[in-house]
Amino acid sequence: MLEITPVTLSTNRLLLRPLERSDETALISAASDGSLWEKRTTTVPRPEEMRVCIEKALSQAAAGMALPFTIIVRDGNLVVGSTRYMNIDAVNHRVEIGTTWIAQSWQRSFVNTQAKFLLLRHAFETLGCIAVELRTHSLNHQSRQAIERLGAKQDGLFRRHMIMPDGHIRDTVVYSIIREEWPLVKEELSRRLGVDALAAP
Repeated sequence: MLEITPVTLSTNRLLLRPLERSDETALISAASDGSLWEKRTTTVPRPEEMRVCIEKALSQAAAGMALPFTIIVRDGNLVVGSTRYMNIDAVNHRVEIGTTWIAQSWQRSFVNTQAKFLLLRHAFETLGCIAVELRTHSLNHQSRQAIERLGAKQDGLFRRHMIMPDGHIRDTVVYSIIREEWPLVKEELSRRLGVDALAAP
């Protein structure tokens, strides 16, 4: 059985710490950088919805269903988004990394790759997962490319999987990295990110 408890993960540039109610204002500011809620292929809370979404995430965490994180750039202690472990399958040693969103100014930077590295490393090397899943909208090409650059392999497609906030129906692409693949994935990510960057100060 997986035992997933709140944890803080960090590199010399990035911090993932458990989501807190007090993050509401900073998360609203991050989501407002690019009005992320307007993008059809993602689900990012509008400012007036942020508090409810935080409460829901914390309730899921208390029930052992998820472990939400606030993403913080260490330089300036700047909140730039959120991510989480979700769909936790403790019996089968599987988790999904999802509900990830990052302020527009920090997209295509080191933030997403370092965050994913930290979550993958913790999942495989501390939690003992046998597989980590990642999902995204079939039309979210930026997200799909980012997932594929991590080294994840496509498992399949959930057709007509979700009704999005604007009413359109999403097909969901499912990717995963399995335990046997992690050493090579880790080696490649470590090379890209730099070994020194992955050691927290």
